Amino acid sequence: MIGHEIAGEIVEIGDDIAGWEAGDRVQVIAAIPCGDCLQCGRGFQTICPNQLSMGYHFDGGFAEYMIVPERVLRVDGVNRIPAGVSYAEASVAEPLACVLNGQNFAQVGAGDVVVVVGAGPIGCLHVRLARAKGAAAVYLVELNRGRLDMAAELVKPDAAICSAEVDPIEKVLELTGGVGADVVITAAAAGRAQEDALKMASRRGRISFFGGLPKDNPIIACDSNLVHYRELTIYGANGSSPEHNRQALELISSGQVRVDDLITHRLPLSEVLRAIEIVSSGEAIKVTIEPGKADPA
Repeated sequence: MIGHEIAGEIVEIGDDIAGWEAGDRVQVIAAIPCGDCLQCGRGFQTICPNQLSMGYHFDGGFAEYMIVPERVLRVDGVNRIPAGVSYAEASVAEPLACVLNGQNFAQVGAGDVVVVVGAGPIGCLHVRLARAKGAAAVYLVELNRGRLDMAAELVKPDAAICSAEVDPIEKVLELTGGVGADVVITAAAAGRAQEDALKMASRRGRISFFGGLPKDNPIIACDSNLVHYRELTIYGANGSSPEHNRQALELISSGQVRVDDLITHRLPLSEVLRAIEIVSSGEAIKVTIEPGKADPA
């Protein structure tokens, strides 16, 4: 999806739209459930089979102006930005909402030892949210030394583990006295990370397959006996609901999860292609496109 992390100011209201007015500061959801199917009726909006997406099915936020579709309004998918929260910070509510969904589902809580695999923006948000939830220790694992160092400087995990230099499974077991982690979150689109997660988890450990795998290579080697004898639980994680987005904004507003320092690059709309290149190169944690930002001289 392109331009799906959206925040901005309302400049015009459509016919028969109540409760909003020009000048309101808002954040818009990315994943749009239908609100009518069996899963939505059960409260499972993240697995709505009719889900559509901003930046894919509808034009996203890489523009000076965009239209919020009626379908977003129908599921209460527009949220007021709290006072004191910038547009850039509010745009991070969408990925934080996805992180919140994943951690709620995997029951991350007080006293847990948590391993996060992947030091991109999602991994950084996982570290900070786990801390906010009361985790006893959070370890960050990343293959790329440069990215790991950059992320670790910002989010200060209890241990930063470069999997290109050490065996991450052995290191996690060493750090936990051979017990393993209560929760392992794979915030990287890598089958190896998912396979390793099974071996890092403690008995009765929970594993969140947060990062999806490439569609042309989605199969991993799962040691079923580890799951069976150690009574492991594997959770999926798919996007977020409108309510997760509201909760994410509150976490940002209250200061429980800081996001402003994760935005390492802020570029004008004219430099969107450069922004994509920066993200692809791994030299940034988080890049925002700010249409109102003046072009560099």
